[in-house]
Amino acid sequence: MTADEKRQLLTFLDLASDYLDTGYRREREAYHIDDDRPLAPAAEADSLAAIAEEVRACRACRLCEGRHHAVPGEGVAEPLVVVIGEGPGADEDSTGRPFVGRAGQLLDKMLAAINLDRNTNCFIANVVKCRPPNNRDPESDEIAACGPFLQRQLALLKPQAILTVGRVPTQALLGTAEGISRLRGRFFEYQGIPLLPTYHPSALLRDESLKRPAWEDLKQLRAFLNGGTAARETPERKPE
Repeated sequence: MTADEKRQLLTFLDLASDYLDTGYRREREAYHIDDDRPLAPAAEADSLAAIAEEVRACRACRLCEGRHHAVPGEGVAEPLVVVIGEGPGADEDSTGRPFVGRAGQLLDKMLAAINLDRNTNCFIANVVKCRPPNNRDPESDEIAACGPFLQRQLALLKPQAILTVGRVPTQALLGTAEGISRLRGRFFEYQGIPLLPTYHPSALLRDESLKRPAWEDLKQLRAFLNGGTAARETPERKPE
């Protein structure tokens, strides 16, 4: 309705009120009325598919320049656990799927040992969705550019726990400079979700002595999923 239409209607209602009340028109201050504003279209509900499409089209940081395929992540829509790694490697960049190389194959075996699987009860993602050149560590601005995608995914997935694999995703999510050897095997919290860090599968391929502590971490995660409690700690924050 336009402002003029509203004004005419209010004038009519005032006249009718005055006539019924006293039979005389009363003096009134002019109305200050605006046109109706069009209703904003309702926001579409977010979805994993929509996020994946945005990831594939994203050019928010320099990593898009050298990618073959962005890697949004994969798994089930209602997972027990979201596994978060660092970023895609060569195999992932060529396929668009997370953790499909040697380290990914080992990760699948690690998860299977505690009855977890990307096809039934897990979702696997990374803190950056495009491969860093020569598999270097992602830069802080690259992690920040991908951060909203991961946060939206977690908001939709609502996992019972997060398993971070390796130093980079653990430090990025917890905002700490502590090393993975000190952080692993301890529960923390990210956006209200229990988070357990462990070693990256590629580290286990390089150093077999890490397999035992990684197995202890996985057993701790399984115990938590089976109904145990997790004492959540606070990491030492990075200096500003």
